[in-house]
Amino acid sequence: MMDHLALLDLVRTRRSIRRYTDRPVDRALIEVALRAATYAPSAHNRQPWRFAIVTSREAKERLASAMGEHLRADRLADGDLPGVVDADVARSHARITSAPALVLACVTMADMDTYSDPRRGNAERIMAIQSVAAAIHVLLLAAHALGLAACWMCAPLFAPGVACDALSLPADWEPQALVTLGYAAELPKSKVIQPLTSRVVYR
Repeated sequence: MMDHLALLDLVRTRRSIRRYTDRPVDRALIEVALRAATYAPSAHNRQPWRFAIVTSREAKERLASAMGEHLRADRLADGDLPGVVDADVARSHARITSAPALVLACVTMADMDTYSDPRRGNAERIMAIQSVAAAIHVLLLAAHALGLAACWMCAPLFAPGVACDALSLPADWEPQALVTLGYAAELPKSKVIQPLTSRVVYR
C-alpha cells in the first residue's frame, strides 16, 4: 500500500536550492530521476519531452557564456544600467556553472498531432508544453527523494536558440527549462503557501 503521508511530506518539503557543494552527481542517480520523470502524464501519451544532460565543465561554461551574452544584450536594450546588468549576468553564470549537473528540458512537436487551423495547432502545442512541465515537476520530486537538491530555471525560454546551439541539439528540441542538480550547500528557505480559500472555488 502506498505511504501517502510520505508522498505528501516529499511534496511539502521540496525546495528550490541554488547553491551546491562540489560533490559530483553520479550519472546513474540522474538517470533514476529521469526515468521517474518519464512516467509523468503527457498529451496522447506522446511523451514530447527531451532532456540534455550537462555535466562537463566545458559544456556548462559554453552554455552559461552564450546565455549570459544574450541576457546582457536584452537587459542593455531595456536601458538597464551596465553595472546592474553585469551583476545579473555574473549571477546567472555562477548558478549554471557551479551546479554539478544540469538538465535542459525541451519539448518537441515531432510526435504530436497536426491540424489545419491555428486554434487547434496552438492547443496541441500548449498540451505538449504542459506535458514537459509535468515531467519536470516529477524530476524535481524524484531528485528530492534521492537526496539531491534542484532548482527550476526558466532562463532558456528567453534564449532557446542560443541554448540549443551551445549544446548542439536537434533543431526540433525547444528548450523549456534548465534544472540545476547537486547536493545542497544552503539550507532550504521557508515557503509561504497561500490559503486554499484564495485559490480555489467549488461549484
